[in-house]
Amino acid sequence: MAWCFEDESSAYTKRVLKLIAEGGAIVPTIWPLEIANVVLVGIRAKRVAPADGNRFLTMLADLPIRIEVASAGIVFGAMFNLANEQGLSSYDAGYLELAMRENLPLATLDKRLRKAAATLGIGLLS
Repeated sequence: MAWCFEDESSAYTKRVLKLIAEGGAIVPTIWPLEIANVVLVGIRAKRVAPADGNRFLTMLADLPIRIEVASAGIVFGAMFNLANEQGLSSYDAGYLELAMRENLPLATLDKRLRKAAATLGIGLLS
């Protein structure tokens, strides 16, 4: 979400965006709701203008991002257990479980999520 806010942009976030634009990404079902909420909060806090928020959402919609729908069995099983064992929210565990299942590196700035990934031997996009 750092892409939406100029003061949060970094070389890392720009690299991740470039990699997604070139090769795509896979995200859990919760992702679009999280994105929309962050943009709404940014608009309400006057960190981003409504028109810029809409442009940002259009830009994201145009990226080759696949939304992976997890079954209730995965959510109530592997994701729940990961969240419990690693001290994560169920939302963050969704990203972790998807990276594990797809054998892909995880792109995140979240310290707790990065620590859990490292603990479990999940690659991190650096």
